[in-house]
Amino acid sequence: MSPLLRTAAAYAWRILVVGGLVYAVFAILGRFHELGVAVFLGLVITAMLRPVVDLLARRLPRPLAVAIALIGSILVVLGTLALVGQAVAGERAGLQREFGAGLHRIERWLEGPPFRLNPDALNDLQSRIGQFLSSHRSTLISTAISGGRRLVEVLTALALALFSSVFFMQSGDRQWSWFCAQLPESVQDRVALAGRAGWQTFTGYTHGIVLVAATNAVLVGVALFALGVPLAVPLALLEFFAAFIPLIGSPVALAVAAVVALAAKGPVIAAVVIALIVIIGQIEGHLLHPIVMSWAVQLHPVVVALSVIGGAIAAGVVGAVVAVPLVSVIWSAREALRRAREGDPA
Repeated sequence: MSPLLRTAAAYAWRILVVGGLVYAVFAILGRFHELGVAVFLGLVITAMLRPVVDLLARRLPRPLAVAIALIGSILVVLGTLALVGQAVAGERAGLQREFGAGLHRIERWLEGPPFRLNPDALNDLQSRIGQFLSSHRSTLISTAISGGRRLVEVLTALALALFSSVFFMQSGDRQWSWFCAQLPESVQDRVALAGRAGWQTFTGYTHGIVLVAATNAVLVGVALFALGVPLAVPLALLEFFAAFIPLIGSPVALAVAAVVALAAKGPVIAAVVIALIVIIGQIEGHLLHPIVMSWAVQLHPVVVALSVIGGAIAAGVVGAVVAVPLVSVIWSAREALRRAREGDPA
């Protein structure tokens, strides 16, 4: 067998093993997605609050430090949501007028060049939408009920995540040491090494992606506020959460902002928002994400894109969010084991 073919075969079976492992993880997440989401969120909360807990624990008992950090973060989140709700409620009356006028502007714009749509077609479209809503009222009601049930599931997963994070922050090191001690002695050191490397990568990625999301949200919020686009604060919050899906989340959120700008302020402001999409995309792709990946591991953009798309296919939005940190953790664990093997004098 030629050296080239032998090398290709060696890499092929490794890729198949990693691919099978990733598929198995996503299959388990799909089967027990509520439990998987809760554990993942618990790890994210732990990665974000563990430095604060360690700092407070220097002067306070660790259980008290955990309680202060967790309750303080919950208050910050609730305060942010209250601010968003207040902003939406304060702009509700003006939004109704602006969107009403904006829809008429869009209709006139579609009736003019280069589209030249028939006004009767637009009126017919509105009537068809009304007929659809009337004829599918029961379906919409059942969908709303299903959405309420989904909300209960989300709240349950969030409660389990907070419950898990308390124990992760309080005694996560002891829990990991206990787990490693249950394994055969021949693999304990390697599993411990891979776990430490994976956790370091996960923590770095989490801190970095939160920095990217917060930076994007601030840039979007300031720009939309300066342009006079309504719902600037909720759209900035949407941008924050969308940034957790690398490469595609931020453009989707900014596209929503462009639609709002088109309806409320017309095509000129919408064009400016679209230009903003391009600028923020360049900042995120060439400045922010390289910083994030340098904190975690160096993943090629193609690997990131394939991970996001593969995760979305396997487990929907949850898979798209989890895919990149999961691949990063697996790769960093593999690199740590490889370096340890190469440094072993045996």
